[in-house]
Amino acid sequence: MIRKFRRPVPARAAIAAAVALLVTACSAGTDTARPTGTRAAAVTPAGLDRALPDDPVSMVLPATGAETRWTQGLYVFGQQVNRVVAADCARSGGFALPDEVPLAFIRFFALPDLDFIARHGLSTSAGVPVVASTTVPTTARTGSAAQVRRCRAEGTKAAAALSDLYLPLEQRWFGELGSVDTASATVRARRGLSGCLAGRGVPARDEKTFMAVADARQQTAAPADVTATERDLGRVYATCMRPVEAVREPARLSLRTRFLTEHAAEIRTLRDRLFPALRAAEKRYGVPLAFPRP
Repeated sequence: MIRKFRRPVPARAAIAAAVALLVTACSAGTDTARPTGTRAAAVTPAGLDRALPDDPVSMVLPATGAETRWTQGLYVFGQQVNRVVAADCARSGGFALPDEVPLAFIRFFALPDLDFIARHGLSTSAGVPVVASTTVPTTARTGSAAQVRRCRAEGTKAAAALSDLYLPLEQRWFGELGSVDTASATVRARRGLSGCLAGRGVPARDEKTFMAVADARQQTAAPADVTATERDLGRVYATCMRPVEAVREPARLSLRTRFLTEHAAEIRTLRDRLFPALRAAEKRYGVPLAFPRP
């Protein structure tokens, strides 16, 4: 099933442009009729990487699919800090917070990580590390609405102390990425997408309809075929999108070079402050920075 994913961040920290760039992948089953010319892909679990990039620019202003792995980790880290602080607040008050949806690394399909998709499929990723301090005793009573709001607010404040370091700059960057998709070179490259997909058994004219076809096939999936077929579809998507990314990726990198010059003072601040703040938050809250890796 195709679903829209949104990062659970406070309203003041919402990134409308980034949300518009988030295109979801398949999350339920896949069809027993696999794309023509493919074979069942082996199940290859994604791992975790703990190493930061050499430059925080790669994390905050991603220009390639591979760089978005760091962006995904940054988002999850902020959410984990939020939850740890809220859980600590509740624990000190002797009550429990309502259950929440487990955190996940969410892909940016506007900057598709084609190598990762080809290896793991459209939706499968690494598991988010469990942070023990977010748990509360099962015997704890559920907090009142006011208590829950107060603790959630504390979590939001802690996460905002980190997101404020990069969010305004990131928002402007995501707002500029749309120019790459509307460029004539990208439009020309996309014209070959439908023929490539059709030649591999997926009748879709573009990325949006490809996801719709994948979604429809998932609804009739045989449970035993779910994983293999999802990865087959991921390989089809990655193969057919490579000519598009061959145009878009250098265009994004060129755009980022100009962006860095235009926002030089803010970039210097980002480089000076972000990584020390993340490492300090790791120690303070017991939350590990982790990023998906193939």
